[in-house]
Amino acid sequence: MNGMWDAAVVGAGPAGCATAISLARSGQRVVMVDRARFPRPKACGDGLTAGALRLLEELGLDPGPIASWMPVGDVCIRSPSGRIVEFPLPRSGGQFAAVVPRSDLDNALVERAKAEGAELLEGAGCQGVVEQHSHVSVEVENIGEIRARYLIAADGMWSPTRKHLGLAHQGYRGDWHAFRQYWSGVAPAAGRALWVWFEEEILPGYVWSFPLPDGRANVGFGVRRGGPVAVGEMGRLWRELVERDHIRAVLGDGAAPEATHRAWPIPARIDKIPLTAGRTMFTGDAAAATDPMSGEGIAQALLTGMGAASAVVAGGSAEHVMAAYRRFVRQELFADHRMARRLGRVLSTRPGARGAVRIAGLTPWTRRNFARWLFEDYPRSIITTPRRWHRNPLTTPGAYRSGAQPS
Repeated sequence: MNGMWDAAVVGAGPAGCATAISLARSGQRVVMVDRARFPRPKACGDGLTAGALRLLEELGLDPGPIASWMPVGDVCIRSPSGRIVEFPLPRSGGQFAAVVPRSDLDNALVERAKAEGAELLEGAGCQGVVEQHSHVSVEVENIGEIRARYLIAADGMWSPTRKHLGLAHQGYRGDWHAFRQYWSGVAPAAGRALWVWFEEEILPGYVWSFPLPDGRANVGFGVRRGGPVAVGEMGRLWRELVERDHIRAVLGDGAAPEATHRAWPIPARIDKIPLTAGRTMFTGDAAAATDPMSGEGIAQALLTGMGAASAVVAGGSAEHVMAAYRRFVRQELFADHRMARRLGRVLSTRPGARGAVRIAGLTPWTRRNFARWLFEDYPRSIITTPRRWHRNPLTTPGAYRSGAQPS
C-alpha cells in the first residue's frame, strides 16, 4: 500500500482494536492487519470485568446488538473445603461483570474500529518487520509493504512482530494454561450466576462456569504452568472434573458439551518483558499483559492498546513516544500485577484458598465488596497506589448505566 500511515496495528483483537479506535478518533491514519477474517473463533473464558466494561464503553462499543452478551449479577465461589459463598454484584449503577463469546466481542470491536475510520486488512498476516530511522516497514501477506511512523504489535503471546525484531522469548510457553468448552442445556444455577470452584489439585488454578444466554455456558479451567498438573494431563483431568458431583450439580444432568474443547497458553509477565523496540509498542498478550491471579486479560489488552494510542497522539520524538508508553504501562498495571502475583501465592495452598473464601464471605459487606474488588471495580493494589485513591472508592458506578441490568 502506498503512502505513510501514522500507525500500523498488527492484530485486530481487543488490544489492536482499542489502539485503532483511539487513534482514528484523534485524526490519525491507522491500518490494522490480521491473518484471520472476522468473525473468527477465539479460545477464551469470555468473562468481562468491570474494568473491561468501562473501557469498552469508553471506546463506544454498544452491547445492545450483541445477542450473546450476558450481564452477570452474582458470583458463586466454592472453596476446597466445600464451602460455597455467593457474592452479589450491585443491582444498580451499571454493569459490573458480563460474559460474551470472544468471536462476537472481537467482531463488534472490529466494526467499531472501521466505523471510526480505521482501515482493516483481513486474511493478511505479518511476514516481516524492519525498523527504519523515521518509520517501520511491515511486509503483509497478499498486500506487500506497509510503512507507518509507528507499529503497534497486538498479535498475541507468540507475537510474529517480536520474532521479526529478534525479541522472542525462546522456550517461553506462558505462565498459565487454560482449557474450555461451550455447554448447552445447563441448569438454572449455571445459567444465572458465574461459578468458580477451587479444586485442591489444581490450586492456584480453578474451574469456572460463565453463563451465556439461552441456557449455555462457557465451562473450563486453568492451571499454572509448572504446577502440580502437567499441561499434557489437562484433557484427562477435564473429563474427571466435569463429572464431579458438586460441579455436575450446578451444570445439571441435562448439560452437554456442544463441541470439542479448546486449550491455550496465558502469558502473565508484563513487568518482565520488553514493551517497546525502536518505533514499535507491544500490547495485550504480546506484552504478556494478563492478571497473574485470575488469568483475565481483556481489560489489560484494552488498556495497553489505549495507552499506546495516547503515546502516539501526544507526539514528540520516537524515543519520547516509546518512553511515554512504558511509563503509562508501569503506572497503570505494574503495581496491580505484582499484587495479584502475591495473592496468587496465597491461593496456591488449600489453607490459603479456604481462608480467602472464608474471610471474603464473613459479612454482607465483605461479600459485596469482595465481588467488586475481584472484578476490578477498583485497582487490585489500591492500598499501595495512593495516586489512584479517590472519594467513595467502594461505590464507583459500573458501565452501561442506561442499559438493562441483570435480574
